[in-house]
Amino acid sequence: MTGHRVCPWWLGYWLASPLRRVYYRPSTILSPYVHTGMTVLEPGPGMGFFTVELARLVGASGRVVAVDIQSKMLDGLRRRLSKAGLADRVDMRLAKPGSMGVNDLSGVVDFVFAFAVVHELPSADSFFLEVHKVLKPGGQLLLCEPTGHVSNELFEAERAAAARAGLLPVQGPVIRRSRATLFKKV
Repeated sequence: MTGHRVCPWWLGYWLASPLRRVYYRPSTILSPYVHTGMTVLEPGPGMGFFTVELARLVGASGRVVAVDIQSKMLDGLRRRLSKAGLADRVDMRLAKPGSMGVNDLSGVVDFVFAFAVVHELPSADSFFLEVHKVLKPGGQLLLCEPTGHVSNELFEAERAAAARAGLLPVQGPVIRRSRATLFKKV
């Protein structure tokens, strides 16, 4: 699958804006899946619209691994986390375009949150294989893609790639202006 152009770093400021809460409430989307003490992987966090809430939900005993291919996105994320007093809960990593660089997380991740990111990747198959590798048995992936950027056909191709990697779809939560599916590693 050919990915779309990667979101430019300067758009990260808008994506992290509180105005975005008109469409997405991070706590509402994440709280059914993320709990204290969990290890969470967030590929493509941008400047942290969801990351701050993830860090709150995992608590002091949990950990969020935020992986982005743009250092300027991670710089913005670092500033937001510092202001919120949550920087110590988040491991920020600069990835290469072909891999998240998370081999050290093999079998330890409880939850992966992939929001508006898979359509930007060069290979959905490679991404979902990496996700499968890092998830614990019973671990979950919430895949969300924006309806404005991702057609139903493309989303179904992403779902098929997740299934090929060994992830079982368990439900399709309703997230405004998004196509979403929750997957589980069995």
